[in-house]
This record gives sequence, structure tokens and C-alpha cells, in this order.
Amino acid sequence: MAVKNEYPSGKVAYINARLLDPATGLDTPGGVLTEGEIIADVGAGLFKKKDAPKDAMVIDCGGKCLSPGLVDMRIEVGDLASTALAAVSGGVTSAVCLPNTEPVIDDMSVVEFVARRARKLGLAKVYPYGAVTKGLQGIELAELGLLAESGAVAFTDGIKAVADALVMRRALSYAATFGLMIVQHPEEPALAADGVMNAGEVATRLGLFGIPPEAEVILIERDVRLAEATGGRLHIAHISTAESLDAIRRAKDRGINVTCDTAPPYFALNEAAVGDYRTFAKLSPPLRTEEDRQAVVAGLTDGTIDAIASDHAPRDEESKRLPFEQAAPGGMGLSTLLAVSLELHHNGHLGLLDVLRLITSAPAGLMGLEAGALKKGAAADLVLFDPDEGWKVNADALGGKARNSPFDGRPVQGRVLRTVVDGRTVFEPEN
Repeated sequence: MAVKNEYPSGKVAYINARLLDPATGLDTPGGVLTEGEIIADVGAGLFKKKDAPKDAMVIDCGGKCLSPGLVDMRIEVGDLASTALAAVSGGVTSAVCLPNTEPVIDDMSVVEFVARRARKLGLAKVYPYGAVTKGLQGIELAELGLLAESGAVAFTDGIKAVADALVMRRALSYAATFGLMIVQHPEEPALAADGVMNAGEVATRLGLFGIPPEAEVILIERDVRLAEATGGRLHIAHISTAESLDAIRRAKDRGINVTCDTAPPYFALNEAAVGDYRTFAKLSPPLRTEEDRQAVVAGLTDGTIDAIASDHAPRDEESKRLPFEQAAPGGMGLSTLLAVSLELHHNGHLGLLDVLRLITSAPAGLMGLEAGALKKGAAADLVLFDPDEGWKVNADALGGKARNSPFDGRPVQGRVLRTVVDGRTVFEPEN
């Protein structure tokens, strides 16, 4: 549940913690002292030889992991309050929301409203993407420079691809003059138009129209060339196929300014999760083959993939309780981001700090956010968690209103014990 605690002195001492800071490689027993909204001190020797300040509230971490709050670089927002609650329940203290809100974030006033509304809620910090094109229509560029001045941290048309090559070229060229990042949903619309899941044997058996993997890689290869031609900064969202990763590797080898992320479903699930028309497993992009899933794991291991985002896309019950072809794509991801990402550690693919870097300092760096690090003077945004505690995902019991988790029923390891934003505890589990 969410709680808002105010401490009389403004000081909180976190003692007996395993400090984890991917930004510096810190992994040591120690403590953290917060004062008001900032980290006043942090380190291995803190509170080891001396007691905590007498006027501080003392929180004994019991040897559990204390790290920077998670940074999620891709979420959809329906109801902002519900989304913020889901975020803190998953240890996410900073998140960047897509512009496909109502109204669309293609105007300065909407950018300012989103940030102001999030601050008023006092839960997770929410930063807005600006739209690349007006109304997300893919035709006329939005005022990228003005949107950036108002607080937009990067630009995307969200769950829509910028399909027109000339529009994308202009966006990359214009953004390059301001040092801004364009984020692409890599799905060629004509190839994906009638598809509802990954094209292949499973789709054929179920009698469903498929989305071919070529729909992803074709758009990536086009945009990589446009980024090379313009000098623009290109980021590819939720990469899901082996061929796409090969294209990204080649682009990086040529020195092109391209980065990418993936989401937990693409390294933890494959198309078999669709089962007998299970709509919770209908995502965009779709779940791919086992070979693709393994390729995404390899891309995380070798550093081709720069960050992990939750790709949180809450859907109401009515939009999922439909035949598979008609159901809305999308899955909840905020509440399970940490636990599912930790599978990469528990399965031996990545070290614990490496996993945490992908969901803290790495996305913070990509988005230019002052977040994702344990250091003096930084915002006191923290998550205390037990990396080994097992639990089973129950979509009905996750934070927020939506229930459409693709991981419903999955056993996982890693439980959030406390989430702190600006020095205030905003979440503790009920039991």
C-alpha cells in the first residue's frame, strides 16, 4: 500500500543494508542517511562505528538490498494516480510516459500539466515524452524545441511508428540541432496491419494473422540509415527479434548514434504464452519465438541492448475480455519490472549490479534524468528489496487498477520491501 510519512527532523537513517549502486559499482554493507528530499550521506562505513543521529528515524534494512529507485523509460498512462501507485509498488521512482494521452502531449501546456499532476500526487516522478508529430498522426512535426523547453525529455509517437521516411528524416535532422532523442516504435504498419501475434507456426495453428519479424527489422534498418545521414540521435524501443539486434549491432559498429531497449516479456516469455488465445499475452510488439527470446537475452548480456523498460500498458477489463483478434494489445509491467528483470541474475546471465544498471542508471542516462544513483546530494529516491524472496504474480493483487499482466501466475523472485521518493516512504507491502 502507499504511505506518506513525514519525519519531524527530516532525517532518516537506513542501517544494516546491502548497498547497491550500479552507477559506481558499489556493492557493500553500509548505510544511507537522508535529510529532507536528498541523500545526505552514503557509504560502507556509515553507521558502522557510530550510531545514527539521535534525531533521525532509524530503519533497519535487515541486510536486504538498498539501491537507487528504479527508472522506467517507457510507460503508458491511463489514470495517472493508478499508474503512479503501480510504479511505487514495483520500486519505480522515476518514469517517462508516452504521449498517447488525452489530450496528446504535443503542446507545451500538456507537458507542464503531466509533470505538475505527478508532483501533486507525491508518488513516482513522471516525466513526459513529447510527440514527434502533431496528434500522433505521422504527418506534421510537433514543435520539438518548444516541447523540450517545457520539459519533454525525448520524442516519440508512442505505440505508433513514424511510418513516413521523409517525416522521420526531418524529425531526426531537427532533433539533432537541439541534441534531442527520437524514439521509434519499430513496426512497419503495412506489414503489421492485420496481424495480432507473431507470424509463424503457432499463429497458423491458432488460425490467427501474424506480424512478421521483418516488420520490425525493416523499419530499424531504414531509420538507422536516416540517423546516419542526419547525425540524429535514434533510440529503438522494445526490441524483440534476433534480426533487429543484428541490425543494431552493425549500426553501433559503424559508429551511428543509435541505442535500444527491450522489455521483460521479450526476454522472459515467448509466443507459446499465447496458449489458447490468452489475451493477457497479446502485446505490441508481439511475443516472438524462443530463438528470438534467447537472442534478446544475449543482447542484454553482450551490451547491445542499453536498457530495460517495463513497457507498462494498462488496459481495462473490457478491452481484454474479447476474442483474441479484437482484444487490445498491451500488458502491465510496472509492478513486475524488478522481479522479472532479476530472472536474468538468478538464471546466471547477468550479475546483480548489471541487472540493476539496466533499470536505474542506464535509462536515467539515456533520458537525461538526475536519477538512478546513490550519491550525496542526489534525490533520496530509493528502493529496499529482497532479491531472493519468491512469490507468484497475481494480476488481481498488483498495484494500480489494471489487471492485464502477461506474467499472471508466474513464480518470480525479488520483492520490493520499501519505496522512497524524495525522502518519503511512499510504499510498503501490507504483509
